[in-house]
Amino acid sequence: MKQLVFLLEEESMKALLDVLLPQILPNDITFLCIPHEGKQDLEKSIPIKLRAWQTPGTSFVIVRDKDRADCIEVKNHLVKLCEQAGRSDSLVRIACHELESWFLGDLAAVEKAFNIKKLAGQQQNRKYKEPDKLSNASEELEKLVKGYRKVSGAKKIAAHMTIHQNYSHSFNCFISGVSSLTSTD
Repeated sequence: MKQLVFLLEEESMKALLDVLLPQILPNDITFLCIPHEGKQDLEKSIPIKLRAWQTPGTSFVIVRDKDRADCIEVKNHLVKLCEQAGRSDSLVRIACHELESWFLGDLAAVEKAFNIKKLAGQQQNRKYKEPDKLSNASEELEKLVKGYRKVSGAKKIAAHMTIHQNYSHSFNCFISGVSSLTSTD
């Protein structure tokens, strides 16, 4: 049986993926999400975990927020860490700018999760059509959802997300990357 191990920047990404991945992964693929306490913790952990992991049939997926950094530089740095650990086959995906961009790419899910009337209709507003361009996605989401909390909010929204109708380009790249890992065997 094949296993996907997700090395994540933070707990809220784990909350999302724990709900989302069972919807997209074939039944014969298991997954494990390992959250870290920020970017530095994740980056220190990558070479250690990739070298030490000896379970056959394991593929790694590294997921990190772009924040205000250059996306290409961030991805290249993470790919280099994977290569140095002898795991050049690892998939690296960047949430642009942050996880909340993925949620803003599916306002229908946010509407359902928090029972906010007519929120999905705002998806055609320019800023929500391309949520990856928002450098303050978490602030935007907090304006839409009063009292929004990262981890509990991620769980609620994930339960309503539509996998193939998201306006976030980085979300769609994540989904296609994970799909490509699961279809190679």
